[in-house]
This record gives sequence, C-alpha cells and structure tokens, in this order.
Amino acid sequence: MGCAILKKEKGKEILLFSDCLLSVRGEEIEKRIFSLATQLEKIIKKYKPDVVALEQVFFAKNIKTASQVSQASGAVIYLAGKFGIPALEISPLQVKMCTVGYGKAEKRQVQIMVKSILKMEKSPKYDDEMDAIAVALACSSKLSTAAIKGLDKQFLS
Repeated sequence: MGCAILKKEKGKEILLFSDCLLSVRGEEIEKRIFSLATQLEKIIKKYKPDVVALEQVFFAKNIKTASQVSQASGAVIYLAGKFGIPALEISPLQVKMCTVGYGKAEKRQVQIMVKSILKMEKSPKYDDEMDAIAVALACSSKLSTAAIKGLDKQFLS
C-alpha cells in the first residue's frame, strides 16, 4: 500500500514522506490488514495530517484483489475516523486531471508530471508509492481550488 505525506506551503506542495507499506504475501488477510494499519497509524501519529486521501478503486477482473484492496481502504478510513481526520476519495480520473490535465492520461505521463511538480530526482521503487504521491497531489489541488486557498495543510495518501 502506497503512502505519501505532502505539505502545502505558500501554494506549493512539498513531499515530506513517501513509502510503500508492505505486508507478508500469503498471510491471512486479517494479519496483512493489521500490519498495514499498524504501519499507517505510526505515520499518522508522526505527521498528523489534516486530510487523508484514498484513491477510489475500480476493478473489472479480479474480485479477490478488489475485495482485499477494499478491506485495506476500510482500515485507512477507520484510522481517519479514529484520529478525527476527514477522508477524501479521489478517482483515477481526478488524479490524471489534477496532475496531467487530461483524464485519459497514461500512468507514465502521471509519473513524469508528479516528478516534475515535486522536483523529484528519481522515481520511487514501487508503483503504489508513486500512485499515493499522485493521489496526495490531486487531493491538495482539489482542496485548494475548492476551499482552502492560502492555508498550509499536510496531506496523507
């Protein structure tokens, strides 16, 4: 599960932290979800984000994967509720529009723009981490244009 913390300062996003939270493949789902939630809880306690952003997940093929991703999303939403943090779902279309400006952009185009916006020298090791950074950027952009212009905020994705 990708995770990213952005801080918005003077109208610009700064990447404070990103990583891919890992669980043990083959373990029972409750152990995997517990492990991911425990890791994420530590990050929330450390960075105290103002908003939690999750990518809305759309699946057409693998129902088992969809179920497990939904369960992990539920754990993230639970933690947001536990800490009183608003949770915002961002669609893949919104991520593409906010980063590239085109809703049918390819994943590679999004990655290039994310690196450019945040002035990243190299790409993260895992796609899930890059996806989380893109979702956090989209959340920042969406909230900036909607309601919180000029405020400094931290975003967790």
